[in-house]
Amino acid sequence: MSVKIYIPGDSGAVAVGADRLATKLATELKQRNLDARIIRNGSRGLYWLEPMVEVETKTGRVAYGPVKVSDLDGLLEAGLLEGGDHPLALGPTEDIAFLKHQTRLTFARCGITDPLSLDEYQGHGGLAGLANAVGMAPEAIVAQVTESGLRGRGGAGFPTGIKWRTVLEADGPQKYIICNADEGDSGTFADRMIMEGDPFVVIEGMIIAGIATGATKGYVYLRSEYPHAISVMNRAVEIARKNNMLGASVLDSDHAFDMEIRVGAGAYVCGEETALLESLEGRRGLVRAKPPLPAHKGFLGRPTVVNNVISLASVPIIMDKGAEHYRDFGMGRSRGTIPVQIAGNAKHGGLFEAAFGMTLGELIDDIGGGTASGRPVKAVQVGGPLGAYFPRDLFDTPFDYEAFAARDGLIGHAGIVVFDDSADMLKQARFAFEFCAVESCGKCTPCRIGSTRGVEVIDNIRDGIEPDKQVALMSDLCNTMKFGSLCALGGFTPYPVMSAFTHFPDDFRPASMSQAAE
Repeated sequence: MSVKIYIPGDSGAVAVGADRLATKLATELKQRNLDARIIRNGSRGLYWLEPMVEVETKTGRVAYGPVKVSDLDGLLEAGLLEGGDHPLALGPTEDIAFLKHQTRLTFARCGITDPLSLDEYQGHGGLAGLANAVGMAPEAIVAQVTESGLRGRGGAGFPTGIKWRTVLEADGPQKYIICNADEGDSGTFADRMIMEGDPFVVIEGMIIAGIATGATKGYVYLRSEYPHAISVMNRAVEIARKNNMLGASVLDSDHAFDMEIRVGAGAYVCGEETALLESLEGRRGLVRAKPPLPAHKGFLGRPTVVNNVISLASVPIIMDKGAEHYRDFGMGRSRGTIPVQIAGNAKHGGLFEAAFGMTLGELIDDIGGGTASGRPVKAVQVGGPLGAYFPRDLFDTPFDYEAFAARDGLIGHAGIVVFDDSADMLKQARFAFEFCAVESCGKCTPCRIGSTRGVEVIDNIRDGIEPDKQVALMSDLCNTMKFGSLCALGGFTPYPVMSAFTHFPDDFRPASMSQAAE
């Protein structure tokens, strides 16, 4: 039997040479007449070790990494196909500390299976949730998702079951399921990683959502910056359709559901559900005023569920193992697991799925290993470019929606960006305003004008122009944007600005004053 060698086809691994590595290894295997085949799996999420090569042995998979093309001769001579010892050897994959301490529910198959093998997907528990769902009443499915405590993983944390029930009870000749895959937050890659590494779980979640709400059509709204994810998802949809997973009779049931992939131009504001719907309908991505809610009048004016990728990908495990199984993980009102993405100046950057409740300090110091630069951690930004900056004094904050909100922060899409002590927090605050100004759809005045004025105010603080007056103006601007903006782009921009000022006031001292103090 051929030895199986796994080399990720994930974008993160490809970016550091995985394709070149796979091509060269295939050539070497042929020239040496070695009986082995290469499988392009998804990434396990240990990005500092990519490309990470795994070999299937009699005792399980053994990992090596990060592997370069120049390492192949030495690896093959050291007995790569038998899991031989080598300086790049990481031991049994499942024993790597970063993986061993995770609780993988949503990402259980990611990095383990061939992403486009439906047989492997089923062999590792896939379709079990859908098989249960086709035999249940829609109300029962909605009840199970509600009881699980699943909340939107896209940032808002809104209870998924409530959204589904609203669409189920809404009247309409056609209902839709929209998967929001417009992953635009800095330091986030969970959506991309699961679409490239386990696409069928997203499709399965969408079908279950359709059965639960009476929707028969679905769309995945993907950003154009993810060409590989677009390709994998399109191929997965074709495979699902050919194998009776999609179509007029899902798994030979009375339920119909079909879907397609749509690509957006990459506007950050299209991560907001109503701007996404505008874009999906072929118009410029402008935020809609609410009400009406998308659940009542969404895509083409019909009842629509808009859920994030991870929200939908979490549904199959709930329908397979039950609401109680999923609810047993987590704390407070934050139930289940959350895929935390550690990025920025981090020693061990990657995806770490765990139950809600780990502290920020554990994630940064123990899991992330501190900074890549070796300098002290100064701040971490959680929740993308609109998330608050947390200093080390707040590292005891548990990863929980309410705990973060109590400290004027937000979990968002669970991306964490690490900064060392060389970071200038005044510049980070300026970036927040500037980002908002560039990405604003322009529909509401607080966001459109407030962000532009905010950049000017920060520059005045930096230049020492009436600093006390400018700080007061900055606070007033943030208050107006927070409560007057139509959507979270303008409404959340104050989080990074005010947290940077509150926790790092010395960085907001005019340059002339700082020099005088020295």
